Amino acid sequence: MAVLLIGGGLVGSQIANILLEQGEDVSILDYAHQPEALRENVDATRINTIQGDVLNPMSIMGALRSTGAKRVVHTAAYPMLTIGGQQNPYGTIQINIMGTANVLEASRIMGVERLVVVSSAVLTSSIAGGQDGGMPAWEEAFPRPTTFYAATKQAVESLSLNYAAWCDLDVRAVRYAAIAGPWSGRGGGGPSNTFRSLVESALLTGKVEVPARSMEWVYSKDAARGTVLALEADDIDSRVFNIGTGRITTSEDFADAIAQVLPETRTSISDSEQERASSQTLPLNLDRSRKLLGYEPRFDMEGAVRDYVDWYTARESNV
Repeated sequence: MAVLLIGGGLVGSQIANILLEQGEDVSILDYAHQPEALRENVDATRINTIQGDVLNPMSIMGALRSTGAKRVVHTAAYPMLTIGGQQNPYGTIQINIMGTANVLEASRIMGVERLVVVSSAVLTSSIAGGQDGGMPAWEEAFPRPTTFYAATKQAVESLSLNYAAWCDLDVRAVRYAAIAGPWSGRGGGGPSNTFRSLVESALLTGKVEVPARSMEWVYSKDAARGTVLALEADDIDSRVFNIGTGRITTSEDFADAIAQVLPETRTSISDSEQERASSQTLPLNLDRSRKLLGYEPRFDMEGAVRDYVDWYTARESNV
């Protein structure tokens, strides 16, 4: 079956890998392809790459027409996620909201059978409101996102659910926890770049200071597998699925994982109260994803660090 991936980065490359292993015909639509980084994660010779822009609906429709794809995974987002959103609200709104609206509308017009869009666990943490006891007639009844990025992801989910309800488009949304994983190219968010810099610092210098912030992580290979499961699931009665580990990783957990994989590393933990104050306390509930998708995370933090070290070492040996 032909599948169109919109965005071929940190997670998109891993989704492509899984789909190719399953014998699917994979195309990637991207505004600025990164062939060298893509080749480090997947056999790019088996992928049809298309230059396109989510802000141009005709570009998306052209890719659907040329590939014959009836299933779509939309991972494209404004670079640097939350940080990028705070720095450039308008650009983030354009790419994340209007880009998704264009994907939804193009998919509807072209008769796409199934579409998966990417949301984020920031909707469980970057949120405020709800002080009026959930009474709809009151001003503060409904929680509201507190960052531009979270606001765009709430819009992505809401638009997708309405396209499913009113436009007969089979749309599912996957909410990722903070992503970590192998990727040498541009893109990713603050957490993914932090993970990369910490593990590579441990490898190259033998010492690392782990930020004091606790959060829920998900390895990119798990995120990709959860996304493919959402793409393939039939006869489901839900449309939004959490994809994470279901647990909070503390800074101590992170430091211990690095020490287990790289025992020669001198690890320390930042004493920043600001970082501790921004810690996540509520992990994603995975019950629905487990029951309806069959999703189960395979990488804990130690496994994530170990896999990244193996990938990095193999990459460097091929340079």
